[in-house]
Amino acid sequence: MDPRTEMILAEYDEQLPLFRRLERIVQITLQNILDSNGLMVTAVSTRIKTRESLAGKLESKGQKYNSLSDITDILGARIVTFYTDDVDHIAAVTEQSFDIDWENSVDKRRLHNTDSFGYSSVHYICRLPKNMVNEPDYPQLNGIRFELQLRTTLQHAWASINHDIGYKTGVEIPHFYLRQINRLAGILEMADDEFSRIRTEINDYRRRVQQLVQNGKLDDVQLDGDTFRSYLQSKPFDMLNRRIAAINQAEIQEVPLDAYLRVFVAFGCKTLGDVSRLCQKYVDDAYALARYQLGNTDLDIISSSVGIQNICIVCILTQGGGKIGLTRLFNALNGDNKKNELLAEMIYKQAKDLPFMQK
Repeated sequence: MDPRTEMILAEYDEQLPLFRRLERIVQITLQNILDSNGLMVTAVSTRIKTRESLAGKLESKGQKYNSLSDITDILGARIVTFYTDDVDHIAAVTEQSFDIDWENSVDKRRLHNTDSFGYSSVHYICRLPKNMVNEPDYPQLNGIRFELQLRTTLQHAWASINHDIGYKTGVEIPHFYLRQINRLAGILEMADDEFSRIRTEINDYRRRVQQLVQNGKLDDVQLDGDTFRSYLQSKPFDMLNRRIAAINQAEIQEVPLDAYLRVFVAFGCKTLGDVSRLCQKYVDDAYALARYQLGNTDLDIISSSVGIQNICIVCILTQGGGKIGLTRLFNALNGDNKKNELLAEMIYKQAKDLPFMQK
């Protein structure tokens, strides 16, 4: 081992506690950046290069380095995202959070020629700014550079596979196989772009749906999971629930209503307009059923599902669905269970003498 390598390894041993402290600060800072910007990622990781790995690097490239401070990846951090545009978003907030060594940073996505594909990632060489961390016990902390990599899940998969195939054996790969690998790289790059495009279009679609719902143009909105959730955000059953709660001055406990989508589909609803008309048709009878159910009780907490459930019950009974139809309703909402038959029997007895059953 040459003297320069020994000197750098000795520096590494001496500064290892400092790198561990830096790693912890970087971990916390990156997580705070993601949380404060509402960014969901697949992974956030950090690692400190081992002594053995550093020795190997110095053995192969030692002439490039005069001291440990010349090596910028002793501490490495990586954020793996779902989408390419998230890489750009995180890059932007990272630039505001750390001091970037632009001379040694690189966006490898921009290095490809028009006819080439391959490893893509954003590599920032960073320092902690003093306005973020300035610890008297670690005065050197702000001077240490570390590497931050930003990439998508597909870019990360490509980098891992290519490293395993291309470098693990240490044997040069024939041109034929390199061409096949590059073709696959192009497919992954295209997939990355398509996933981002599809997400953008879905988000645009959701915004259009929300606008249509807010404007009351429900007949223009096809009924599906996304649109039904947008409909529920407008609180269409709140008025009925408050009327029902007033019977006993009860408190309303909020519960999810997404499961009712399959019920309205079974009723033949195609649009949110169909759902709205069905609900309006049976809202008064649903209230009458609730008044009968609660009138002789002291129940002081009701579920926010009471209004929509009673609408569905009334719809089934007025259309002749009877106890079998009610059992199917509760199976759809609660899963198949023998208790659903008992519940259907009880509710059928409660409702059979009410005026809407005589129509």
